[in-house]
Amino acid sequence: MNNKSIIILAAGAGTRMKSTTPKVLHKISGKAMLYYSIKEALKLSDDITVVLYHQASRVQEQMQKHFEGINYVIQDHENYPGTGGAVMGIKPKYEKVLVLNGDMPLIQAGELKKFDIEATIVMSVLELDSADGYGRVIIENGNVKKIVEQKDANEQELAVTIANAGIYQFETNFLLENLPKLSNDNAQKEYYITDLIEMAINEGKVLKPLTVNEENFKGVNSKVELADAEVIHQNRIKNEFLKEGVIMRLPDTIYIEEGVEIQGESILENGVSLLGNSKIINSHIKTNSVVEDSIIKDSDIGPMARVRPGSDLNKTHIGNFVETKKALLNGVKAGHLTYLGDCEIDEGTNIGCGTITCNYDGINKYKTIIGKNVFVGSDTQLIAPVTLEDNTMIGAGSTVTSDVKDGQLYTTRAKKRAVEGYFYKHFENKK
Repeated sequence: MNNKSIIILAAGAGTRMKSTTPKVLHKISGKAMLYYSIKEALKLSDDITVVLYHQASRVQEQMQKHFEGINYVIQDHENYPGTGGAVMGIKPKYEKVLVLNGDMPLIQAGELKKFDIEATIVMSVLELDSADGYGRVIIENGNVKKIVEQKDANEQELAVTIANAGIYQFETNFLLENLPKLSNDNAQKEYYITDLIEMAINEGKVLKPLTVNEENFKGVNSKVELADAEVIHQNRIKNEFLKEGVIMRLPDTIYIEEGVEIQGESILENGVSLLGNSKIINSHIKTNSVVEDSIIKDSDIGPMARVRPGSDLNKTHIGNFVETKKALLNGVKAGHLTYLGDCEIDEGTNIGCGTITCNYDGINKYKTIIGKNVFVGSDTQLIAPVTLEDNTMIGAGSTVTSDVKDGQLYTTRAKKRAVEGYFYKHFENKK
């Protein structure tokens, strides 16, 4: 751990997102934006404070599902609005404090380590072809001498292409001494953290610029920017798996969420979605299949299959339009058009087309247990709770309502009936 504290600003409503969801809870690759800021911060520090205001309890509740030991404070937005007001009242543990934004989901700890520079303030800057729309940073002899908003810049300052990237590291003593000096004497009547830059310059303090990667410091303020950031994040995820030996067909069509694990020489075909904390081990996931919060090992899935949460498939083949949910399948074949929910099925068993485990009676869920070497004929309904023991056979079209013992054939088909001339008697004269 570096000897610094970290404050993450996550108080804003994010009105440009045009959503009832707090901005920092909008998701990228399956996780809220704020999740990534906290995740990377934890690689650097054990003293992390998240500043909340808009829907604070909702944001805190979501983050506590993922992280422990994080400090949460509520900004006194009524009396001290703005970025400067957000950090007031916080007592950092260490001699330096890094201030991050909760709407920068592409930030990486490796970039943040570069702030380890001896200076009263280290200020992140972007070197752009055009800084239009950004506040300008004026640098002389390697030190920050001035920052100016675009609307306040003169012609010479507008020509500057170095822009403020919005992340700062302060010496803690300087921050605590000068926060009470901030004024809200401006058009927005807010307290700005950027005013501390001017204070430090006036006091003759050392202010160092740190040129950072624009992609990593990309802020998200709209649904358009959210989509752009997710494309970048998805490419990062997929590139790491490709480097580890995963085969992908048309990677741009594949979606993989944060938290997914892929091991061995697995194959992902086009249109695959891997969601939640799924784990894929030496398996082939075929076109347009979805796997969510499940384990797939030494198996092939799809095309167009859906593996829902809680499934664990080992040495198993499920084909097109097969759906599983809380299914433990070991050495099973289910070729197509089948629903297998709340069940355990053992090796050597074949599940015929159109089979359904009827696991829900409208109030409760029940389990289906199927043993080894069982043959289930097509269009079968298994009314749970029910057990099919080893070496049993279920005739096609059966509705199974009781346990089937080892070696038995079970069928509920009605006796054959063929009525001569039925069509001609009832239909021919009505055409």
